[in-house]
Amino acid sequence: MRAREISTLALDSYQRAARVALSNHLVTSTYPDRIALPLLRRWATELREDLLELFGYRLEVTESTARLYPVIDRLDDSQPARTATDRIFDRRRYAYLALALAALGRAGNQITLSELADHVAAEASQVDGVELTTDRASDRDAFVDAIGWLATRGAIALADGDATGWANNPSAGEALYDIDRPVVVALFRPPRAVQHLRSIRGLLAGADAPSDPEDSELGIHTESGREADPKETVRAVRRALVEQPVVYLDDLDRDGRAALATSRTVADVELLTGLIAERRSEGVALIDTSGRLSDYRFPSTGTIAQVALLIAGEISDRVIDPDAPALATYPLPDADALIEQLDSAIPDGGIFGDLAEFGFGSDATTFVEAEKKKLYPLIEDSWLTTVVDDLVERFGRTFAAQWQSDRDGLRLRALALLHRLRLVHCVSGGVLVLPVIARYRDVMVSVRDRTPQDSLFGNEQAPSTDPSEVEA
Repeated sequence: MRAREISTLALDSYQRAARVALSNHLVTSTYPDRIALPLLRRWATELREDLLELFGYRLEVTESTARLYPVIDRLDDSQPARTATDRIFDRRRYAYLALALAALGRAGNQITLSELADHVAAEASQVDGVELTTDRASDRDAFVDAIGWLATRGAIALADGDATGWANNPSAGEALYDIDRPVVVALFRPPRAVQHLRSIRGLLAGADAPSDPEDSELGIHTESGREADPKETVRAVRRALVEQPVVYLDDLDRDGRAALATSRTVADVELLTGLIAERRSEGVALIDTSGRLSDYRFPSTGTIAQVALLIAGEISDRVIDPDAPALATYPLPDADALIEQLDSAIPDGGIFGDLAEFGFGSDATTFVEAEKKKLYPLIEDSWLTTVVDDLVERFGRTFAAQWQSDRDGLRLRALALLHRLRLVHCVSGGVLVLPVIARYRDVMVSVRDRTPQDSLFGNEQAPSTDPSEVEA
């Protein structure tokens, strides 16, 4: 491992580069910032070797881009594409994004927004269930969101005009974009030809890769009796450590649990990333005090994060309450149902047809032993609704105005955050409670009422909340 050869003085810089690569699979001259690409270029040789050795990831670094090609072990809904206002992409925006990327690959050095929209509209008309009508405001807004996602990553750069003006009135507004072809090429590089897939499983790790004969001589087998590559087992565990907020022992099979228990497995990831591993009886989490690897800091500020923290404390108290009725318990749903839904969108001809209507929410991995699934307590939606109503009554004056009247939206957004952090698992009718939520069972709430001070305009400062967690 090359990280062991780096001097103490330079190790912090190397670890920052590793965190940038792992948290941003595409790095350009402007994304995620202007210092990221020079940092990766400085450590390209060492990073390329360490990322391949520890995770099986391939890193390609050029003058204008750095692209990390991860190995996907499971379907993951924790990092969807988002708009500039943090709205999750829907199926229409994903379709426009894919079609726009294809159009940019065939374009020249520049393209206008209306021209790009015409290309996407023409391609969309050939796919059942997808259309782009520029006369419809909702279509224009969705298209501009997809274009904004590409612009943020440097695939295109605004040269003149305004995309918002075009979205408001396409006959009066226009925008001209420069196309960065290396970024466009680097954006979409699937591990296999997508049009030839017969199942989404073909994009997952080990879908068609036989075990290495030399490694199989060590005699390690999977739960199904098929020989497993011990190096790949360790790599899969390391990948889980950097891709998931927490790795539960119940997620892993026998070999995976043995690999996670080995100090070297976690220590190598700590050395590469500079993060600190927190071990508990339920599993392991990497604690990111730098905030440079995590895609969301928790606990955090803002109404959604604060309400999510308060809900976590209430759920923890409910689970251990000896006087309350016993909670029903259920296993986590596996990934088979979601895989079947996605596979149903692939016609026999081998070209994707109608986009499948599906909802994320199943994050069980292939590590799970079907015959020994752990049961988790179910907290029903009715109880959660009551809790949020109570929180709004007690602390609503400190919440953002939009959430004071939208209690259902507040509850759903807060639970989605807890699901994203693997503190709960959202299912139909409620949430399954995962063990790490116990870290927040002693939530302390402090409401600071600031003394009103008259200003030149007679405004008063509103009170604010400052929930903070006490580790269990």
